[in-house]
Amino acid sequence: MPVVLLVRHGENDYMVKKILAGRTPGVHLNDVGRSQAESVAEHLKNLPIKAIYSSPLERAWETAEPLARALNSEIVPRPDLLEVDYGEWQGQTYEWLQKQSEWDILHTTPALVRFPGGETLTEAKERVSDEISALCAMHAEKEMFVCFTHADLVRMVVVHYLDMQLELYNRLYIGPASVTVLEINEKSACLISMNYEFTFPPQMP
Repeated sequence: MPVVLLVRHGENDYMVKKILAGRTPGVHLNDVGRSQAESVAEHLKNLPIKAIYSSPLERAWETAEPLARALNSEIVPRPDLLEVDYGEWQGQTYEWLQKQSEWDILHTTPALVRFPGGETLTEAKERVSDEISALCAMHAEKEMFVCFTHADLVRMVVVHYLDMQLELYNRLYIGPASVTVLEINEKSACLISMNYEFTFPPQMP
């Protein structure tokens, strides 16, 4: 049963300005986010981590870099750890998004929503759960690896492995630079820790 550490990227200015970054290129960590990334590395560097995987987006990669330096390890890009494809919603403010007809549906029956020009949450869940399964197959029992990714992707992994209804995903809070830990095998999964943040109080939206 590999042990999977799912780390959300740290803070960036899109988060501060309440803009949905999505897959926008060039979104970098801000000063707070860089400090959070260093804190993640400091707390994880003594664990028996065998591999570091990351979404190719800059904010995830930059969150992974301090840990990679501490472990003298490479970061392996994994495109299926990319953020949800929000299509035309990408780059919009949350104030604007909340006025869209799909917003209420997204928060009641999210499986019915396709982001305009993008993917559905069901597709995102299948994509990232297949990716985690593939990574688990590459690692031996009890081996530990880390995936640096995005909040909704972490939620999707938890929903998948705990066999939860997709409608519940918005009840799961995943803070910036938080760590969620699962032990996974072919038939079951155990949620060891969720949304562990090294800063207090947690940065609720």
